[in-house]
Amino acid sequence: MATFLYRLGRFAFRRRHFTALFWVALLALAGVGAAGAPAAGNTSFSIPGTEAQKAFDVLEERFPGASADGATARVVFKAPAGEKMTDADNKATVQKTVQELSGDSQVALVTDPYQGGGVSQDGAVAYASVSYKVSGMELEDSSRDALKAAAEGARDTGLTVEIGGDALQAVPETGAAEIIGIGVAAVVLVITFGSLIAAGLPLLTAIIGVGIGVASISALAATLELGSTTSILATMIGLAVGIDYALFIVSRYRAELAEGREREEAAGRAVGTAGSAVVFAGLTVVIALVGLSVVNIPMLTKMGIAAAGTVAIAVLIALTMVPALLGYAGGKVRPAGEKSKLLGGGRDKGADKAQRPNMGTRWASFVVRRPVAVLLLGVVGLGAAAVPAGSLELGLPDDGSQPTSTTQRRAYDLLSEGFGPGFNGPLVVVVDAKNSDDPQAVFQRTGDEIKGLDGVITVAPATPNEAGDTATITVIPDSKPSSVATEDLVHDIRDTGADIKADAGADILVTGATAMNIDVSQKLNDALVPYLTLVVGLAFLLLIVVFRSILVPLKAALGFLLSVLAALGAVVAVFQWGWLSGLMGVEETGPVMSMMPIFMVGVVFGLAMDYEVFLVTRMREAFVHGENPSQAVVTGFRYSARVVTAAAVIMMAVFSGFIGSSEAMVKMIGFGLAVAVLFDAFVVRMAIVPAVLALLGKKAWWLPKWLDRVLPNVDVEGEGLRTQDDRKDEDRELVRV
Repeated sequence: MATFLYRLGRFAFRRRHFTALFWVALLALAGVGAAGAPAAGNTSFSIPGTEAQKAFDVLEERFPGASADGATARVVFKAPAGEKMTDADNKATVQKTVQELSGDSQVALVTDPYQGGGVSQDGAVAYASVSYKVSGMELEDSSRDALKAAAEGARDTGLTVEIGGDALQAVPETGAAEIIGIGVAAVVLVITFGSLIAAGLPLLTAIIGVGIGVASISALAATLELGSTTSILATMIGLAVGIDYALFIVSRYRAELAEGREREEAAGRAVGTAGSAVVFAGLTVVIALVGLSVVNIPMLTKMGIAAAGTVAIAVLIALTMVPALLGYAGGKVRPAGEKSKLLGGGRDKGADKAQRPNMGTRWASFVVRRPVAVLLLGVVGLGAAAVPAGSLELGLPDDGSQPTSTTQRRAYDLLSEGFGPGFNGPLVVVVDAKNSDDPQAVFQRTGDEIKGLDGVITVAPATPNEAGDTATITVIPDSKPSSVATEDLVHDIRDTGADIKADAGADILVTGATAMNIDVSQKLNDALVPYLTLVVGLAFLLLIVVFRSILVPLKAALGFLLSVLAALGAVVAVFQWGWLSGLMGVEETGPVMSMMPIFMVGVVFGLAMDYEVFLVTRMREAFVHGENPSQAVVTGFRYSARVVTAAAVIMMAVFSGFIGSSEAMVKMIGFGLAVAVLFDAFVVRMAIVPAVLALLGKKAWWLPKWLDRVLPNVDVEGEGLRTQDDRKDEDRELVRV
């Protein structure tokens, strides 16, 4: 592989015009496609095989035209102080609003609060439910505008009017913090390279790669039903790895220049060596992201594949466009150790200072001398950070987790105030009595038994279909949708339904947005262990090929588990317990997003293997060329610690930028990934890894002989390139003689 990538790097360097034009043309093509495509919609949490989805399917079949999966909205009205919604003027305003909403062609039904029991007991709050014929993704902007206009007209009369439901979904915004993250990355690159030009290359190539990936996602959003958060997450991951991959290749290029090689040769060798590590590091990230498809959640699968595509583009750009831009930069990218004149280059700093070991060398030497103490301190520290993870509660965000500045959150609070917290998450019980002898009796029995359950405030009368063989029963819990009590109630209703089915042969199914969220959470919990086994197993095999060792990949996997558990502990402390919630902009604490653990496993594992590959590859390279294990650890840090540190800081800066997002899911993922990179890069890879390798000694690089013969030699260390150089030197000596 190293030889192929070496040739690719030299080709891109020589044919820089063609290479740059290719990527710019691809960016332009993706941009044109994105410009002409509809905006991304909002994906649903529907999952094939769950009870909630089965109930939706029954509703579609037995209640034709009811649009069970159609968008919904609740227009919530609150009377001014001293007035009630039953006052004549306020009642007239509400009825006028209901009439205006009914005129929309996409509206299936609008309920009048005064006829459907939509007025609170104290008369202060009322609501009108709006059901649409189409899903939220298919809802036209004109329908959303009509909904907003109707609410605004009611506000003009002095009422407080807010809109909840999925018909109006706020477009996630990341804010200026994302730009700050890129700015921090730029500063780190300048400090690392001591050159503005060298620092600009990783940023430029990463932005181009993310631009191609995100534009492609936008172009395909309507066709593939990609959610609005898909492009944000692809940007988050693609930008981080894009900068890091280019950073490693530029750094190796400068090191090759420092050894006296010509620029084209240095570019080829940089791509052949560091590029090999980039390929395998990118492959681990892609495996982790594509592996999310085993969970069988369409939304998560699409997010993973879209992000994996962006990572693949980042790898290809690092292997081709980076050497092409290095060709354009020429002498402006200086050898390692030299700074540009603008940043103090060219000054005589003295021979003693130039020969002084760098910080990576000093740190590695310390760890090698005190491996047990460093190992214990690292493991105990991460273990302490992971303690809150034992209290992890999972759920999915609803309008109650939205910022208080949004109309959805204000509508949520008004409904809780007027009708109780459970009113924001009604449960829909579908009674399929087609195979029952007396459907009406089954409907009545189901309603009566649900009324007797704990945690139930209201059970609406059964509403049968025209055939009379299926009915829906709306149940209002006394707890908010994302609470554990509501989840327990759903399970209690399903247990009751199992008894009824045994006696009467009727299927009792619980659905609705709240039940669907609960089923999604359960699905994710059940899939976590199989997913972890698959991803870690495949990557373990891949790392065996890369490092030709059993213990090094095993150590890498165990260190990753420590990082993830510690990061989950930090997420629980902030988003569930409320520690530092004000600083992080968390307005509402509650259960951790149910997809967070499995998403963190996928993404963090890929990123953790990045650092493992880049750092340990240099150590193995030194060991293969004759250094003893302890010396190899120090050598690996001398060449890689500075770059890996810079890469980690950049990733943390990029991920932290998304903490400012208005979307709770994006905010939580940004924080979780930033903390995970902090733990993994600076505790696991910089402390635990060298300590373990120092303790293992030569055993770390042990591989059974039979396995050594079976495994392909991918030559990540670039041994094949060294052999070619040796032959060239021998030929020169023969010519001289």
